[in-house]
Amino acid sequence: MRKILLLGLMLSCAAAQAVGLKTVAEGFTSPTVLVPLTDGSGRLLIADQVGIIHVLNKDGGGLSGQPFLDLRSKLAKLNDGFDERGVLGVALHPKFKENRKFYVYYSAPRRAEAPSNFDHTSHISEFKVRENNFAQADLTSERLLMQIDKPQFNHNCGRLLFGPDGFLYIGVGDGGQGNDTGIGHSPQGNGQDLTKHLGKILRIDIDKGNPYGIPGDNPFPSGGEAQPEIFAYGLRNPWGISFDRGGSHEMFASDVGQDSWEEVNIITKGGNYGWRIREGFDCFDPKSPLKPPSDCPKVGADGKPLIDPILVYKNFKRFNNDPEAKGISVTGGYVYRGKAIPALAGKYVFADWSRAWVSPDGVLYVASRGADRKWTMDTLLGKVGAYVVAFGEDEEGELYVLTTGNNSMKPRTGRVSKLIP
Repeated sequence: MRKILLLGLMLSCAAAQAVGLKTVAEGFTSPTVLVPLTDGSGRLLIADQVGIIHVLNKDGGGLSGQPFLDLRSKLAKLNDGFDERGVLGVALHPKFKENRKFYVYYSAPRRAEAPSNFDHTSHISEFKVRENNFAQADLTSERLLMQIDKPQFNHNCGRLLFGPDGFLYIGVGDGGQGNDTGIGHSPQGNGQDLTKHLGKILRIDIDKGNPYGIPGDNPFPSGGEAQPEIFAYGLRNPWGISFDRGGSHEMFASDVGQDSWEEVNIITKGGNYGWRIREGFDCFDPKSPLKPPSDCPKVGADGKPLIDPILVYKNFKRFNNDPEAKGISVTGGYVYRGKAIPALAGKYVFADWSRAWVSPDGVLYVASRGADRKWTMDTLLGKVGAYVVAFGEDEEGELYVLTTGNNSMKPRTGRVSKLIP
């Protein structure tokens, strides 16, 4: 049954316009990904964290009776409570209609080669849909591209997307736990260790090599100490990566903070975004995370300057009595390029997962770039009434908000809603 949730607040900008959320699908555990099924049908793929990728028929016409892909047999055993593992990324090949290929990031059991005290192994795999049915994937077609061993269950990121250059981008968190320290974390932190894939955005060429190629202009060439797949680094858990389909096609990444600051970054090739030297604009001390040092390095180990976020906001965990605190965990979104809500054109729509851990209190935000090139943020929807897990974008540039009603793997409270005027 379709429901309409109209909780719109007026945008605090010149062209004010109320927005709301219209439910288009529900009954999930925790929907993590929404992407268009680019076969000309207008259908959408929705990945549920617990392992099933569903097909949503055109214009919210209900879920198909048959899953697109069921990966539950390949997943690590998920917690009944809170968990950050599962199906975390889905991307269709730019030539999907011709080659039927798509890609999935999922959390598999720890492989034999991984340290025995690690938690699991992340898989980035290629699959194909069946020749006579674009809405039905072939589980046996899996071609494993990458395996990344993860020391803890959290900070996985796992977002996948193809860039305007045709290369596959892969977001990887710092490995988990707090402070980028502990088992499986380098002395300088994984985010700053170029010999590891953790805490990075990777870029690979899936049309060349075996099992993939390294783009010729990646910042760290093959044969050096740094991992050649690295495109950018110094990230904690970039939960939300997207390319602006308009403008200059900038890449946005919202990076979940530790205890103090949530941040949004524009990602550039070879950029170092500071974790764990910094959190937001503040210096960071892993031994005392709530007390930032007055000074810290301005460059990374490679001597290049750290890149500032375009936007930060205060986290309730440190600033619990501060009226400027806005949430506890940023959820990245998209620059709006649809037609339904003209007031949002060219603005970055994102969210905070929830203003409180124990209750579903997500908030939608919108960020605007001024004539001075500086970014500011406003509340777009102050009461979502759920934890905001992720965003999706359809072929027309309209946005969808993926939510769940609880912070555990409890089934059937997950919902997908379309952002509407």
